[in-house]
Amino acid sequence: MGKPGATCGKGNLPADTTSFIGRKPDVAEVKQLLTRARLVTLTGVGGVGKTRLAVQTAAGLSRAFPDGVWLVELAGLQDPALVAHTALEALGVHDETGRSPAAVLAEHLRHRRLLVILDNCEHLLDACAALAHDLLRAAPGLRLLATSRERLALAGEHLWPVSPLPLPEPGQPLLDGAWLQYPALTLFAERASSVDPWFAVTEENQERVAEVCRLLAGIPLAIELAAVRLRVLTLAELESGLADCFRLPGTVKRGGEARHQTLLASIDWSYALCGPAERHLWARASVFLGGFDLPAAERVCAGAGLPAGELPALLAGLVEKSVLLREADGDRQRFRLLEPLRQFGRDRLADAGETGPVRRRMRDHYLDLAERSERAWFGPEQPEIFRRTRLEHANLRAALDYSLTVPAELETGLRLASTLWFYWAGCGVFGEGRHWLDRALALAPEPSGERAKALWVNGYVATLQGDHDGAVTMLEECRAYARRTGDDVALAYATHRLGCNLLVGDYVGDAKTLFEEAQIRYRKLGELNSNVMLAGIELAIASIFLGDLDRAAELCEEACQTGVAHGEQWASAYAIYVQALVALSRGDLDRAAEHGRHCLRVKSTFHDLLGIVLAIEVLAWNDAARERWEPAATMLGSAHPIWQAVGFPMFGSRYFGAPHGECEAQVRRALGDGPFEAAFRRGREFGLPEAIAYALGDVTPSAAAEQARPSPLTDREGEVVALIADGRSNQEIADRLVISRRTAEGHVNRILRKLGFDSRAQVAAWAARSSQVTAP
Repeated sequence: MGKPGATCGKGNLPADTTSFIGRKPDVAEVKQLLTRARLVTLTGVGGVGKTRLAVQTAAGLSRAFPDGVWLVELAGLQDPALVAHTALEALGVHDETGRSPAAVLAEHLRHRRLLVILDNCEHLLDACAALAHDLLRAAPGLRLLATSRERLALAGEHLWPVSPLPLPEPGQPLLDGAWLQYPALTLFAERASSVDPWFAVTEENQERVAEVCRLLAGIPLAIELAAVRLRVLTLAELESGLADCFRLPGTVKRGGEARHQTLLASIDWSYALCGPAERHLWARASVFLGGFDLPAAERVCAGAGLPAGELPALLAGLVEKSVLLREADGDRQRFRLLEPLRQFGRDRLADAGETGPVRRRMRDHYLDLAERSERAWFGPEQPEIFRRTRLEHANLRAALDYSLTVPAELETGLRLASTLWFYWAGCGVFGEGRHWLDRALALAPEPSGERAKALWVNGYVATLQGDHDGAVTMLEECRAYARRTGDDVALAYATHRLGCNLLVGDYVGDAKTLFEEAQIRYRKLGELNSNVMLAGIELAIASIFLGDLDRAAELCEEACQTGVAHGEQWASAYAIYVQALVALSRGDLDRAAEHGRHCLRVKSTFHDLLGIVLAIEVLAWNDAARERWEPAATMLGSAHPIWQAVGFPMFGSRYFGAPHGECEAQVRRALGDGPFEAAFRRGREFGLPEAIAYALGDVTPSAAAEQARPSPLTDREGEVVALIADGRSNQEIADRLVISRRTAEGHVNRILRKLGFDSRAQVAAWAARSSQVTAP
C-alpha cells in the first residue's frame, strides 16, 4: 500500500516500497500521451492507483527532462492559497520575498525542461487549474501530470481514466496458472503472502481469490486492505465477509460512481472489523494532515471510549491491519493514514459529531508545541526545534486553518501565528508566515494583546521581505496600542523592530537610538531571548556603519557570551557574522574568514536564507581582500539567486550594499569583464547546497560547477556521446544501443544542435573534458 515510486535522476520522487503490478501498458500509454500534450490528468476513483501510475510514469521519463521530475503532494493541504507555496517547497525553490508564489514559480520554470506531478487536485480544483494555466503559459519546457477525481477543465488538457485492474469473468476457467495473467489476482497474492508466508494461489483456491477481487471491483487499495485480513481470517471467511458486506442494505449508497461505492464499502468493512476503540482512533486520527506521534495521539485522540493507556496497542493494531502506516523518526515512531482512509475516518468523525472537539484538541496540542518551542528556542535545543517544527508543518497549517475558520477561535489563531515567529523569521519561511499573519490580522481587527504581538512579528517578517512601508504601518499600530494600554512588552518589541526597519532603510542614527531604547526596555522587563539578543547585534551593525568598530566588537562579544551561557546558536551566528565584518574592516582576514565560515555552518543548520547569504557575502569580500579574484566572483554569483529568494540584494541599503559594490567593482577590474562574468555565472548556477559547500571550501570550483550545472543532454544522449568519443559510426551506435540507425542519427543531430557543434570531432573533444557522459 502507499504511494511509492522510483527515484530516478534529478527530482524528488519517493522510492518504491512495494512492487508495481499490472500497469505497464498504462505507463506506456501515458508516456506517449505526454509527448503530445503538456497537461495530462489521470482521473479515477480514490484508491484506483492514480498516484502510483503518475509516479511510475514520471520515473520512466526522467531522461527526457534534464531539470528533473517532481512530485507536489496536495492531499494534506486545505488552504487553496498555499498550492503555489507547496509547489515551491516540493521543487526546492527558495523565495521569501513578498512576490506572488505563482509568479516566482513561473520565473523559476521559464527556461527549464521538467515534468511536475500535481497529486490529488480534486479538493483544490480551482487553485490547481489556475496555477497549471499560469505555469504552462510561462514555461514552454514544462509538462504537467495531474491526478484528480475530476478534470481541471483547462484548454489542451488530455484525460487518461485510470481503470481498476483487469479481472477474469465469473465462471471463466483458470487453467495452468492462467490467474497470473490478471494483475488484480497477482496483487492479492503478493500482499497476502506478505502477511501470511504460507499463502499461495493454488488450483483449489484460485477461483475464490478471483471472486474476492471481483467483489472489490479490481480496485488496488480495496484489494490490499482485504489481503491483510488474512492475518486473522481464512480465505473462505474473507470471501464470505465481503459478500455479506455488499449484500447489506445501506452499505452501498444510492448515487455516486459504482467503483467509488465499492471502495467505500470495502473500507467500511475493514472499519467494521476493527474493535470499537480502534474505530475511535481511526476516526480521530483523521484530523492529522501530516504524520503524528504517540504524544499527539494521546492528546488528541484519547478520551470518551479511548483510554490513553491503550493507545500504543491500538496504534499497533491499526498498523497490522494496514490502516496506519508506521514511519521511523529517529528513535521515535510516527504514524500516517493513507488519504482515502483519512477521508473515510473524517466522515466517521463527522457522523459521530466529534469533528469540532477533536480539531480543537488537535489545535491545542500544536499550540502547546509551538509555545514550548518558542520558549525553548532560546537554548541548546534550537536545531531539534527547527527539525521538529518542519516535520509538523502540515499539522501546524491544519491548526492555523481551524483557528482562522471558526469565529470563536480567531484570537487563538493570532496567538499561534505569532508564536511561530522563530520558524517564520528564523528558518526561512517568510512567505508563508506572512500569509498566515496577514490572514489572522485581517480576520481579527479588534485591538488586543494577541493582535499586538502579531503586529510586531508581522512587521519583523515584512521588514525582512523588503516591505518597509507595510512593516512601519504594523509596527506603529502596535506601538500606539502598547502606549495606550501600558503593554510594555509589545512596546519594547515594536520599538526594536522599527529600529531594524530604519537600519535597512539607511536611517542609521535613528535606528541606533531605537535599538538603545529597546535594550533599556528589555532590561527593565527582565526580557532575554534570541530576539532580545538581536537588538544588541543590530546595534553593533549600526555602530560599524557609524565608524565605531570598538563598540561593535564589544556588543558582539557580549552577545556571544550570552549565547554560550544559554546554548543559543541562531542569534549568536548573526553576532559572529558582525565579528567577521569587524575583523575584515581591521584587516584581520584570517579571523574574518573563520567567523564567516562559522556563521555559515550554523545558519545552514536552520535553513536561514538571510544568514546564509550574508555569510557568503562576507566570505566573498574577504577573498577579494586576499586577491583571490575568481573565488570571490564565484561567491558573488552564488549569492545572487539567494538574494532574489530573500528580497532586495543587501536589503537595497546603501550602507549594507557599499562593500558588495566595492567588492564587485574590484574583482571585475582584476579579472576583466569576460572572466568575471564566467565565474559569476558559474556561481549563479549553484544550488543552495553547492553554494554553501563552495563558500566553506568543501568542494573545488570545478567540482561545484559540475554538481550545479545540469547537463544539456539526456542520459541516452550521454551514452551516444561516449560512443562518438570512442570513434563509433552511427550504425555501430545503433547496434550497441539496440536502436535503429535512423534513431541513432537523430540522437547525433540533436547532440550537435544542443552543444552548438558542427562535427563529431568537436563532440568527442567535449566528451574528453566533460564528466557528464555515461558509457553504455
